[in-house]
Amino acid sequence: MATDIRGTAHAVEAAAVMRLLPARPRLLALGEPTHGQDTLLGLRNELFRQLVEQEGYRTITIESDCMMGLAVDDYVTSGTGTLDEVMERGFSHGWGASAANRELVRWIRAYNDGRPASERLRFAGFDGPLEITGAASPRQALTALHDCLTARVDTGLLPCAAETLDRLLGTDDRWTNPAAMLDPAQSVGQSAEAKELRLLADDLVALLDAQTPQLIAATSRDGWDRARLYGRTATGLLRYHYWMADTSPSRMTRLVGLRDQLMADNLLALAARGPALVHAHNAHLQREKSTMRMGGMPLEWWSAGALVSARLGEGYAFVATALGTIRHQGVDTPPPDTVEGLLYALPEDRCVIDVPQLATALGDTRPAPRVSPWFGYSPLDPAHLADSDGIVFVKDVP
Repeated sequence: MATDIRGTAHAVEAAAVMRLLPARPRLLALGEPTHGQDTLLGLRNELFRQLVEQEGYRTITIESDCMMGLAVDDYVTSGTGTLDEVMERGFSHGWGASAANRELVRWIRAYNDGRPASERLRFAGFDGPLEITGAASPRQALTALHDCLTARVDTGLLPCAAETLDRLLGTDDRWTNPAAMLDPAQSVGQSAEAKELRLLADDLVALLDAQTPQLIAATSRDGWDRARLYGRTATGLLRYHYWMADTSPSRMTRLVGLRDQLMADNLLALAARGPALVHAHNAHLQREKSTMRMGGMPLEWWSAGALVSARLGEGYAFVATALGTIRHQGVDTPPPDTVEGLLYALPEDRCVIDVPQLATALGDTRPAPRVSPWFGYSPLDPAHLADSDGIVFVKDVP
């Protein structure tokens, strides 16, 4: 495929990314086509440093448990705990073992040291307390929300006592039973207790909203934001557990969609606070519908990026990452007729690609889709090139 695309490539710098966009977005989403590669996370770290220093970004949020991420935010903003502790209990999916994630947390803490609160950087997870094998108990989020309200609102307004929540929740292993992901009958999500908890959680969130002026005055905007996170997480988990107990053919489609919906709600809350860099898998950040096969069934749902983009417009930008090789996972040199193959022929080891310029250079040429021999890597879909505002290309992941 003799297509000259050299003019589409620029150095991987925050300034080059910003030149692709009509304005500074409130959420700049940097996707990755695979997880667990510190080369990509190191690139993310450097981009975040530049966004902080050159563009005024103050938050980074990653595809990790939003409740666990509070421990990391407490550490980087106020020094609560130790670096070892927050790496162990502040990340889900095993991300705390990453050297690049550790360096990110260390750098943010060092940057914040001695700075006033208004200038400090923030960290957040935006995924729900969800794993592919199941979902967390709603206990932590629900009781934290109840505690916040109990401390600052007339107890007569509370829909229930803490003891009632504890009784209805029961033991946490009822909620975290991994067998429930494959067998709806193993889920407690549609039990009488769970249904009552959904109503109580809804009433607690409504009370939180109704008491907003008092709560912000009594604590802070950050305290209120955190209480709202508890509310989103509690209601989101109870909704997720409810549909885990569903037996209809749309069960899995609904579950994957609910996860991205909770992600989107968390991202919109962060956008209201100020500009943030978002880092997650390309599939969670893209504007197109997400698709996958699970148990032989095709699933299709709107990703978090699609939901947020529909709400924020130009306030949301998505830059996908594409890779040439991950040889230690069997992903070798891409075929020359694929998008990755075209980019692999460029002299740069890393570059930012201007997608409209790339489309112009391609003309009527239609790259072939790349097929990955490793399930953990998702190549770019050439039919959806225009879905992104830019592409970061990394030639080789050692």
